[in-house]
Amino acid sequence: MGTLNSTTLPAPEHSVETEQLRRLAAGTLMPGFSGIAVPVWILDAYDAGLAAVCLYGTNVASPVQLRDLCAGLRAHSPNTLIAVDEEGGDVTRLHYLTGSPQPGNAVLGRLDDVTLTATSAATIGQELASLGINLNLAPDADVNSEAENPVIGVRSFGAEPDLVARHTAAWIRGLEDSGVASCAKHFPGHGSTTTDSHLELPRVTADAGTLEARELVPFRALVEARGATVMTSHILVDALDPENPATFSSRILQGLLREELGFEGVILTDALDMAGASAETGVPEAAVRALLAGADLLCLGSDTGPELYEQTLAAITAAVTEGRLDPARLADAAGRVAALSARFPAAGPAEIHQATPRGISSKPSKPGKLDAGRIREAFDVSAAAENWLAREEPVAIVQVDTGANFAVGQVPWGPAAATDAVVGEDEVPNGAKVAVVGRGLDGDHPLWTVFSRLRAEGHAVIAVECGWPRGGADIVTYGASLGVSQALCGLLLGRRDG
Repeated sequence: MGTLNSTTLPAPEHSVETEQLRRLAAGTLMPGFSGIAVPVWILDAYDAGLAAVCLYGTNVASPVQLRDLCAGLRAHSPNTLIAVDEEGGDVTRLHYLTGSPQPGNAVLGRLDDVTLTATSAATIGQELASLGINLNLAPDADVNSEAENPVIGVRSFGAEPDLVARHTAAWIRGLEDSGVASCAKHFPGHGSTTTDSHLELPRVTADAGTLEARELVPFRALVEARGATVMTSHILVDALDPENPATFSSRILQGLLREELGFEGVILTDALDMAGASAETGVPEAAVRALLAGADLLCLGSDTGPELYEQTLAAITAAVTEGRLDPARLADAAGRVAALSARFPAAGPAEIHQATPRGISSKPSKPGKLDAGRIREAFDVSAAAENWLAREEPVAIVQVDTGANFAVGQVPWGPAAATDAVVGEDEVPNGAKVAVVGRGLDGDHPLWTVFSRLRAEGHAVIAVECGWPRGGADIVTYGASLGVSQALCGLLLGRRDG
């Protein structure tokens, strides 16, 4: 197969009854794995009933390698789920090495053309389907009502509930019409938080009326659109359940999502290795708690490994045999996941190998799609920036790097991903006008030190925000993907056609 490593699952002794329980439990699990080769333990797990595997950016070394990895997985397991977190925009896994050619949700929301949103999602879906990937952990359906949100931001379509709702529905339609299951996230809404659930447990203090009028509006649209899956969030929502994070709350998953909203698809957890889920209990116990609450498919995280996978299987089966977890609940979860796999059949290895692995093109999109000029319509350009653009001096672009959140990872972003015209702050030529580019421009951002220094040296300087606007920037792009960055570079360098 050419994409295997030799790590295998432990081989403990089990009774026939226990093996049946383990198979049901495996039918609810979605681990990740380390490296660019498929571990033998993943293939063994598939043979023993594993429901799904999730690919991450660290599993990608090249388009050809990714194609071969997917073909190897499909050769071994034709009918199960291969998932990926491909939102387009800043969060990309297929284009982890170069940045996504898609603009991302915030740009699409700014343009507010649901046809363009559906087209962007369909383009992503077609690429995923060609690789045999049949579950995409997108779109982000959060209403980003908090500008200081450290983990959502430009992953959201916007701060207005009805806008987010209509674009969530359009994104789902475009993706699922391409044969790939969608996953709206992060229920019941992560947009008003000021902490990152990868690092700690956020708390939402909004009252029930606010949640109904804001957070829940896009998820009602998801239900109306018959989206295939929804992802839970590791957040405490005081008005819904002040004691249990949403992932572990039967009030939220069963009472609200299933009974009140009428969602009939698969409930999928956000990664259980995140601190907001398992910092106090560990992943195996978090998996049991999620099943008890009503989750169906459990995302274990990017670096699961055979030991943690075995421990999680053992914890779920023990919960059943000890009477803590109803076997009917486990069977219901596994059955829902199996039905999802049947609803979205995947390309086989021969079809995958016929697909041409796509790199990133700098050429404009086809007519009617999102070319650079259309993307620039979403930019917020101040009067000061318009004056800067009209000046005749040579242009220098300085990009100030800061760390991205865990959801984004280490993806190339901004002008540095799109052009070789970026220079260091000490390399700006005399007489040049300067665009200083960053993202997350709060008052303490290092960009402002560079900005002040270059202005003091006599340069005409503007600040460019490639994230969610927090005030002070002269240009806001609402995203940092390759597609957005190419459009930004065209604007800064005077190439309005690219």
